Amino acid sequence: MKQLITLFAAFMALTTQAQPTKAPSIELFEDGIHHWYLTHEWGSVERVEADNYLWIADRVLAYQNADGGWPKNIDYLAKMDPDSVKQTLGAREGRSTFDNRNIYPQVEYLSKVYELTGKKKYRKAAERGVRYILDNQYPNGSWIGWHDEAIAYNDDIITGILNMWQQVMRGESHFDWIDQKSRDRIAQSWDAGLSIILRTQYVRNGVKTAWAQQYDQQTLQPAGARTYELPSLTAQESSSIALFLMNIEEPSEEVIEAVKAVVAWLDANKIEGKEIVTTPMPESNPEDRSIKADRKLVDNPKAKPIWARFYELADDQIFLCNRDGIKVYRLEDVLPERRVGYSWYGTWGNKVLKLYPKWLKRIEAQKSQK
Repeated sequence: MKQLITLFAAFMALTTQAQPTKAPSIELFEDGIHHWYLTHEWGSVERVEADNYLWIADRVLAYQNADGGWPKNIDYLAKMDPDSVKQTLGAREGRSTFDNRNIYPQVEYLSKVYELTGKKKYRKAAERGVRYILDNQYPNGSWIGWHDEAIAYNDDIITGILNMWQQVMRGESHFDWIDQKSRDRIAQSWDAGLSIILRTQYVRNGVKTAWAQQYDQQTLQPAGARTYELPSLTAQESSSIALFLMNIEEPSEEVIEAVKAVVAWLDANKIEGKEIVTTPMPESNPEDRSIKADRKLVDNPKAKPIWARFYELADDQIFLCNRDGIKVYRLEDVLPERRVGYSWYGTWGNKVLKLYPKWLKRIEAQKSQK
């Protein structure tokens, strides 16, 4: 009897140790929350604390659409009635979409809450979300965004989903609930998603470079999105793709070549000695007096490297654009509303260049062991 009690106590200790105790991070929802408050005033509603994961998870359930997906740009911490909010969204805004880092974050969050609580309602909602993601993948391995039927790399749509699939395939505990049939589909989905990434890396004069933010489904050539988002190579999405590829534990030669190529492109196209600063908008702004801030590209020899959002497909020349679709080549030539309302420059490539030497060392070590 004493031995049985000892064994039971040991089992309970291991079980207790295996259970997570920390609330899931709301970082998963930050992009959607940010976009919610672009059109709503901060402080206009009361919000719960970020560690109130049961409240948040129940709000995620309440906003889930019948198809298993979610509308974008919801603040799940806000004490608002979900039915009332959904009525204000309308049919278009309320439909499910991967835009603004959506759907896969809800699946991951609910999976973590299910691991914490064991409550089946969270698992069932996560299951529906997984099915939505799998059912909405195109045969070529891509997923689409908000504006059209184009293959979408913007907003981490493809890399975000594939990073979550990697968690499943690596056996991370919050996805233990996924059955083998779904795991088989997820593995196939991951292969197809990786394939479309490798197939769309832009090749110029026989040399692999970077990626565009969107591609035509049929031709797999760079495509435009909004009027000021013209076909181009983009440092932001290319950096996200590079980080995804570098996170693959045992990459193929094709993946290794893709990483080396995009790192070379990022290194060649970094802008040194410059930074973006935000300044008050002069009261004489003739376009829109509601715009209170401005952005300028200024000299700073100590600044970290930055990259432009868009580079010409032909020769990597930096360009910007107004809503009329006409290219300009200086930030000050972008009208104030778009100048402060879009990320024309960013530090996106720095993380890639910092991690690259360590990644390369790991790859060389793996090769030497084969």
